[in-house]
Amino acid sequence: MTGKSAISPAGRAVLFAAACLLAGCAGFEKATTPAGGLAPVEAPRIVGADTPARREHRRILTAYGGAYSDPALDVLLANISTRISKASGVEGVAYRITVLNSPSINAFALPTGDLYVTRGLLALANDTAEVAAVLAHEMAHVTARHAFDRADKERQAVLVSRIVTDVLGDAEAGAMSLAKSRIALARFSREQELEADRIGVATLGRAGYDPYGASRFLAAMGKNANLRTASPNAGEAGGADFMASHPSTPERVGLAEGEARQLGKPGEGEADRNRFLTAVEGMVYGDDPSQGYVRGNRFIHPVIGFSFTAPPDFVLENASESVVGIGPGETALRFDSVLVPVGQKIGQHLANDLMDGVEISNVEETEINGFPAATAVAKGRDWSFRIAGIRYGSNVYRIVYAARNLTPETDALFRSSILSFRRLSASESTEVRPLRIAVVKVKGGDSITSLSERMAVPNRKLEHFLVLNGLTPEKALKDGDRVKLIVE
Repeated sequence: MTGKSAISPAGRAVLFAAACLLAGCAGFEKATTPAGGLAPVEAPRIVGADTPARREHRRILTAYGGAYSDPALDVLLANISTRISKASGVEGVAYRITVLNSPSINAFALPTGDLYVTRGLLALANDTAEVAAVLAHEMAHVTARHAFDRADKERQAVLVSRIVTDVLGDAEAGAMSLAKSRIALARFSREQELEADRIGVATLGRAGYDPYGASRFLAAMGKNANLRTASPNAGEAGGADFMASHPSTPERVGLAEGEARQLGKPGEGEADRNRFLTAVEGMVYGDDPSQGYVRGNRFIHPVIGFSFTAPPDFVLENASESVVGIGPGETALRFDSVLVPVGQKIGQHLANDLMDGVEISNVEETEINGFPAATAVAKGRDWSFRIAGIRYGSNVYRIVYAARNLTPETDALFRSSILSFRRLSASESTEVRPLRIAVVKVKGGDSITSLSERMAVPNRKLEHFLVLNGLTPEKALKDGDRVKLIVE
């Protein structure tokens, strides 16, 4: 059950244009971490044969910040997994669950039975039935052999394209054949997701969980995505992407509700909210210290020991490989790091190794707050860029600002942000702490509004509180109810 905590399609297009001109960039969601990345994670040592499954497991851990260890969560997920596995009616599959140390909202499965859920997904859930729905969906992908079926279709698509290109000598027709196959693959993936939803809801019912947990969690994912894209800088969400590998959220919610209605009325199965809240209490929320923190328009890395501040009104997101951001008026940011040999000038790297397909000019070697640095500007067909590289330790930290229309005023904001890169003091590094989930009991006089004011989020406190707790504004809280808060 994949639910990306990503920015809107229009906003993502801005980020793509801003960042994918970087040499070697294969997209913001590529599951690898380059050498010298912001948050490299050392893969665990493997004893025994280094199989493809183990290599894939290590790759996933690297891409998602490693494993998140919490005994209470581990016990809860193991118990839920055992019940769902027995109810699936499929024998011979040994499931292993890993909680990934990532704030993204995601879950996926490998054909081997390895299931992965991010702590960001667990933070959004509100009871055992919702978590069981996620696991039932992912197990359905395994038992239905969706990964194998998709791999077969991908191989067939590439084979047909090569035959048309190499044997018939028609490269244009080969490319068109591959494009058509990709559209068919996207449609096939959406069909797989809907099939996994159907299988998952049925399995929920057989396991004794509330089958409506699936539709509740899917709806929560949709509300969370809408909240994240509600910023005036994020662009319009636009229509459904016909190349998307997942159906639209309303379609999935409707299907899940319809399947659940065939099994009974809401509330007839288990949905143990108290047990679930006890398990997630104290869990890290948002960025982990090893990944650095986004605080408003500022990025702080207490482990490495630096910070920088984006221009006002920029919305930042700490992705696995970089910090990306969207600003007003079709502006964007990418911040990452790379190893550059000590003997190589930073300006040379900016001019020759950073961006393809653009004209680099005004390369200037300089110093920023005591660090060797270089700045430059670049011009592409549709975008203009202000770029910088700052050497800090063994890495060069690269800042790329992009604008459709780079005015002198906008460029001044970009340059001011670049100059904000600085070393943190010892006290600053220790003062910044991760956000965590606190579970509190509602007392007399508490209201949704008053409780939401205690949320340690920079804006839209009420909306975040409602989404986090699966509530609506008209919901009346009772004394003794337990709710989640984000605290520092």
